[in-house]
Amino acid sequence: MTMDNAVLQVVPAIRMMLDGRGLKTVKVSDRTPPDDMDDDTPDLKTIKQMIDMFKAQHGEDARCSLRIAGVGTLTVNDAPEVGRMRGKIVIVTGAAQGFGEGIARCLAAEGANIVVADLNEEAGRQTVERLNEMVKGNRAIFVRTDVADPASLENLVRETVMEFGGVDLFVSNAGVLRAGGLDAMTPEAFDFVTRINYNAYFYCVRAVAPVMKLQNEWSGENYGDIVQINSKSGLRGSKANFAYAGGKFGGLGLTQSFALELAPFRIKVNSVCPGNFYEGPLWSDPDNGLFVQYLAAGKVPGAKTVEDVRRYYMSQVPMGKGTAPEDVTKAIMYLVEQTCETGQAIPVTGGQVMIN
Repeated sequence: MTMDNAVLQVVPAIRMMLDGRGLKTVKVSDRTPPDDMDDDTPDLKTIKQMIDMFKAQHGEDARCSLRIAGVGTLTVNDAPEVGRMRGKIVIVTGAAQGFGEGIARCLAAEGANIVVADLNEEAGRQTVERLNEMVKGNRAIFVRTDVADPASLENLVRETVMEFGGVDLFVSNAGVLRAGGLDAMTPEAFDFVTRINYNAYFYCVRAVAPVMKLQNEWSGENYGDIVQINSKSGLRGSKANFAYAGGKFGGLGLTQSFALELAPFRIKVNSVCPGNFYEGPLWSDPDNGLFVQYLAAGKVPGAKTVEDVRRYYMSQVPMGKGTAPEDVTKAIMYLVEQTCETGQAIPVTGGQVMIN
């Protein structure tokens, strides 16, 4: 067993042995040198006996450090005292800015430990700095991640386990959009959108599912959650935007299929389908935002300015407001807190899309 495999195959189980509700984090440090670890790592049953003895002597809530051969020193910390997400370990992809940053910020405010996973290292580290200034008892870290690269996602999960001891919620948020009709869309642009919005969702679930399975194997009361941030474009077609809508429709098929496969392991898989976040960079970026793209693509008949496009889209929302990260985060927390919904697509669109 390699050192990295030992961490992934042991530490998430230990976290649940310490508290079956997942209200503790476990940080790995002082790792065992590779030449000392070949057959040294105890099996999980032996580790469970050691932890049970420790808890019997020191109590359930004791803070401690454990030395596990083949792994390293594990420092155990308790969850914050308050918050709907207290103690949860949450990965949010695409969280350096925009919608992902807003989701990460809202979850951190509710007591979650946040892993900001993004390619944009400068913005990601700035986001983590802001999150750590606002939290109380929980923490945030940055891990540079390319969601289109399975090896990068495996590193993301490994770094998360090293820092916190496991993963409770994976928010697959990273996405891209290239608008254009049949005459304008190139095969290269179509493949790029599909690779990020569809393929990468599979890569994310494939990377995180083993850790969640292991956690639940050692806790009879824990659930894991995977939430894909989809779109209202995953619920109905989108003119001159078929690359994006097609990937999102496909994402809902993945959500339902993953949900069926992972339900026996108490891992819920759901999608949230937001309406338009007009204030974020996806829509409002002055160079390549959707308002600019849609004006160029002629999606809004008669529109001559970006403001014409903005007014057109806002007029379609019955609630008269865009969908904010706070709105989507409430849907995410509902999905985490309940234990009966899986394979669902929850619209958060201001009434723009209603499920029949």
